[in-house]
Amino acid sequence: MPLQQLTDDQIATWTRAQKDRWWLENVYRGDVPQLTFRSGLTGFILGGILSATALYIGGKTGISIGVGLTSVILAFAVYRLLAKSGIISDFTILENNCTQSIATAAGYMITPLISSMAAYMLVTGRIVPWWQIVIWNIVIATLGVLVAFPMKRRFINEDQLPFPEGRACGVVLDALYTGRAEAGMFKARLLAITGVGTGFYQLLVSDGWMRLLQFNILRMDRWAGLKEPWHLSERLDTYYYALAAKAHWWTPKILGTDIRQLGLRLTLDAAMLGVGGLMGIRVATSCVLGAFINFAVLAPIMIQRGDIKAYTAPSGATIAISRAEIVNQWALWWGVTMMVVGSMVSLLAKPDLFTNALKSLRRRSPAADAGDDPLRQIELPLWMSFVGVPVFSVLGAWVTHQFFGVPWLLAFISLPLIFVLTIICTNSMALTSWTPTGSLSKITQFTMGAIDRSNPASNLIPAGMTAEISSNAANLLSDIKPGYMLGAKPRQQAIGHIIGVIAGSIAATPLFYLLFLPPDKNGVRSVSTLVSDQFAMPAALQWKGVADLIAKGFNNLPPSAVISMVVAAVAAVVFEVLRLRTKGRFPISAVSVGLGVVLPPESCFAMWVGALIFWWHARKNPAPGSKAHELWVEGCEPICAGLISGAALVGIGNAIVNVLVG
Repeated sequence: MPLQQLTDDQIATWTRAQKDRWWLENVYRGDVPQLTFRSGLTGFILGGILSATALYIGGKTGISIGVGLTSVILAFAVYRLLAKSGIISDFTILENNCTQSIATAAGYMITPLISSMAAYMLVTGRIVPWWQIVIWNIVIATLGVLVAFPMKRRFINEDQLPFPEGRACGVVLDALYTGRAEAGMFKARLLAITGVGTGFYQLLVSDGWMRLLQFNILRMDRWAGLKEPWHLSERLDTYYYALAAKAHWWTPKILGTDIRQLGLRLTLDAAMLGVGGLMGIRVATSCVLGAFINFAVLAPIMIQRGDIKAYTAPSGATIAISRAEIVNQWALWWGVTMMVVGSMVSLLAKPDLFTNALKSLRRRSPAADAGDDPLRQIELPLWMSFVGVPVFSVLGAWVTHQFFGVPWLLAFISLPLIFVLTIICTNSMALTSWTPTGSLSKITQFTMGAIDRSNPASNLIPAGMTAEISSNAANLLSDIKPGYMLGAKPRQQAIGHIIGVIAGSIAATPLFYLLFLPPDKNGVRSVSTLVSDQFAMPAALQWKGVADLIAKGFNNLPPSAVISMVVAAVAAVVFEVLRLRTKGRFPISAVSVGLGVVLPPESCFAMWVGALIFWWHARKNPAPGSKAHELWVEGCEPICAGLISGAALVGIGNAIVNVLVG
């Protein structure tokens, strides 16, 4: 049976009370279990696991991957198999929806960790205690939930806005539980097979796991005389260079610089293949273009000019030219310019986001004026937002001041700006499934920086609040959309979102320290490990670049870097205008080109290969019904999720093994 929905005429002419009463009578499933102990526990566990994989990918690419549909497929498959075995009853459709809401909320808790918080540590050199991050994250995310619920009645109940990503999740859930269960099981098998296969490959390339197996379990260091554990190398050209050193073969160079110093390596990174499949060919190609221009063309020239060079650190160590130094010394500036200008042009080209948001603030609902609220027994009471928003705003300002040294005045000044930008972000999510948190947070960052240039926390942390509050509010409403379509209880979805916030914070924050801030032999952690060849932290570098510009201006930059920023700004405007004029057909994305500048080129190439594989199969098998279409087109997301989760979970385990055993 198709999902029931109002017609366009009913949406335009009915009052909210009429719409709410229709929903209550025709859609609401008050007798179907939703937030049960098992759905809450499943969501908590899945959210913790998926937020860990999201953190792993975020550290590599700066991209926050969605986990909603992955959690839906996993929960459906697990409980369907258990039900067939007679162990427990099957999940209800609303229990699964509640689980995905919790898991999705958990997945988005990594946003500050890979952006504003990491940038704050890079700029200040201070490692923030884990418990402070957990408290700050939960307080700010809860504020986002409280801000979202009054908007829920406007955007979802009254305006019936589409929320495309949430609607897609609702359609998938309805299909799984009303006739396409076999398709769901097929996708679950795809995810499982890909995940296990990828995990086995990642095991073979992991030094920690191989050391544990060969030295601690098999004791091969004793009976076989091994001094170093054997493992495959993700960098496929490693084998060539090993032979080249012995046979005196040719070492590839560009203008006299070894291509390994430029980061031009051939890598088989399974997780990046999956990320590329999800991001699509246009974005992946733009990333490769940015990487090629920067590392194969501009970097060798700047090394030859002396604008990028080896130097002696204050500790006395010699810092050689490497991909990371190319980014830090020169390329970061034009890459950040490309991303910021591109995202701002894209945002400003959609004035309806601002006008619709303002209209939604000005309009009053006839139903509200009449005091008629048919859903008052199941909606989250508005008094909770009216009381909770001021309380958590003060609490958020206090935490921001106490933990990060942001002046009280600036913390309070930033709050009204944050709330306005959150409404814009939520309106954008409602119409396009795009949350412009990056560009909106830059508005906060530049505004606060104009008031206080001396303290980086004054612009980084309030901007981090913008990203966290707006993304939580927008994603909560996107999660509520499928619940609204399927007749779920709004109060229980709000509670589920808070459970997800806690799950994501508890799972991701300790892992952040293990992955990016591992202790040295003396147990000391240093911010110098935050950015590495394995984890490029592009989002954090972007935030750091803006903070450095605010604090230092352009005076300390090489003239060539300033020129590159001007050229990048003009190019970003041209690219975005062409993309808008061609209605998305122009193949280059300015933001993605900038992302390719700060990502390792080998990762960009792996993402492009992944995108190319799925793009080619989609072009070759466009017609639904064939096995190839079912596998490569409809199965794209579960295959990519399997590649990402298999590589990420084993990779995370490898980092933990290295800390505990290595």
